[in-house]
Amino acid sequence: MAVTDRVAPGSDTPPRTTSTGPAVATTAVVAGTAGPAGAPALDPAFVPDPTVEVRGASVWFGQKVALTDVTCSFGPGVTGLLGPNGAGKTTLMRAMCGLLKLNEGRVTVVGADPHSDRAVQAAVTLVPEDEAVPPALTARRLVRYTAALHRVTDRSLPDRCLATVGLVDVADRKVGGFSKGMRQRAKIAAALVTNPRVLVLDEPLNGADPVQRVALIELFQALGRQGRTVVVSSHVLNEVERLATRQIVLVRGRLAAAGTHRAIRDALADRPRSVLVRTPAARALARSLVALDTVRGVTVDGPTVVVSSERAGELAAQLPVVARDVGARLHEVRPLDDSLESTFRELLR
Repeated sequence: MAVTDRVAPGSDTPPRTTSTGPAVATTAVVAGTAGPAGAPALDPAFVPDPTVEVRGASVWFGQKVALTDVTCSFGPGVTGLLGPNGAGKTTLMRAMCGLLKLNEGRVTVVGADPHSDRAVQAAVTLVPEDEAVPPALTARRLVRYTAALHRVTDRSLPDRCLATVGLVDVADRKVGGFSKGMRQRAKIAAALVTNPRVLVLDEPLNGADPVQRVALIELFQALGRQGRTVVVSSHVLNEVERLATRQIVLVRGRLAAAGTHRAIRDALADRPRSVLVRTPAARALARSLVALDTVRGVTVDGPTVVVSSERAGELAAQLPVVARDVGARLHEVRPLDDSLESTFRELLR
């Protein structure tokens, strides 16, 4: 973890960073300070054949620091970009697409600067979370207009892209009358018509119903299998777990962790965790759990037992055995701190 000094408005001085402790590792040490000469081959923040490389990226707006010394890379396939609100996900994505100039550091896409190289800009497409579509346009006009801007000669491609996201039947309705999920799909269709090599999607599953979510996840995975670089941001952990095997985690503008969901969880396995258990035999179960050396504390409230442990993996194996021994039927067992935000808090301890 590190502390970033704020800078005065209008200052050209980059944020000064002082180390206050090691970053949490997953399968290897993760840090945002890799030197320009390269990164360790096994560092999960990097990929062997990157399409997008981020080196020491820092961005600040007056006194607000959005990114601090972020270093990572993205390659073909799907990568999840995770972080709570205000973590710097959107800032990083806009920098990757050339829409935002870094105050310090550099971003390259296929070896060139996306902020100034037009050829690279044509290969990168951003699907923003915010509403960027004129509401008076129909979905079909939106996609055709985008195709015309990019000089797409295949006249059938817009309708094929609309079919891909399941909007053909409503393609002649105005986007302003669409639901949130339908507007998201219209923006994705407009992105697909440009045939991007790098597709960056900011919270694309927001507003989608369960069936739409499954279809979009399958679409993104298919695009990744085609060799495209697909970066998807989200704050919903189970969605990203289904969508991408590799994840980059940002917290307070810093690279906090990288790797698979399981690797990140494993790195937190020995940190204090709380588990809620519901059983009619709450007091009997609590008395037996207190005797375990894996249990840090137990509270009982009616049929509810809350167990705190610093060795959650061992507790998960012991709990069913103890419940069976005392005859406690378990009606519910769930972690109380399994949200993405709690993971981020643990990563920054």
